[in-house]
Amino acid sequence: MNKVVVNSMGDQCPVPVVKATHALRDMKEPGVLEVRVDNEIAVQNLNRLAGGYKLPIHSEKVSDGEFVVTMEVKEPVQVVVAEDETLCTPDARGSFVVAVDTDAMGRGDDKLGRTLLKGFLYAVSQLPQLPKTILFYNGGAHLTVKGSESLDDLKSMEAQGVEILTCGTCLNFYGLTDELAVGGVTNMYSIVEKLAGASKIIKP
Repeated sequence: MNKVVVNSMGDQCPVPVVKATHALRDMKEPGVLEVRVDNEIAVQNLNRLAGGYKLPIHSEKVSDGEFVVTMEVKEPVQVVVAEDETLCTPDARGSFVVAVDTDAMGRGDDKLGRTLLKGFLYAVSQLPQLPKTILFYNGGAHLTVKGSESLDDLKSMEAQGVEILTCGTCLNFYGLTDELAVGGVTNMYSIVEKLAGASKIIKP
């Protein structure tokens, strides 16, 4: 499969979106477009671009100040190349916090509950306004470690600037301290601060 890499490190809006749009226009065969940027706003705008053309997209935070956004192009895209500030949109992160204290949503069958929670986190990742922070504690700690089916969605949100935090005591209790695969480790004092400072709190 053809792979096109666009380096937009150091570029400010609207340059990353303009470069990606030009690259999409020039792709005459199925392939993958990979765009490298250095800020969350660029990741958010590239996600919007892909959404506008209904392209599957994956965004990942490689390191501090380095993000990779990958779009799957299954057929040539009829794009309109704009080169003005209308491509730049405000930060998509809101001031609300999502608190996840379990790995299964609702009461009843746990297998169904895990499927529901996976769908919940995916739905959060698709909101027009993303949360400021997602907190994981108690059973929720299982969702941020290796093997979690929600890692792609969580990494995508992290790449767009969403703070992903997991309770360190909980990771230790479940023997998962060395398995953390997304976000950082936090403590109860910080969890209380995040919840107290939120405009609203959403719990699955």
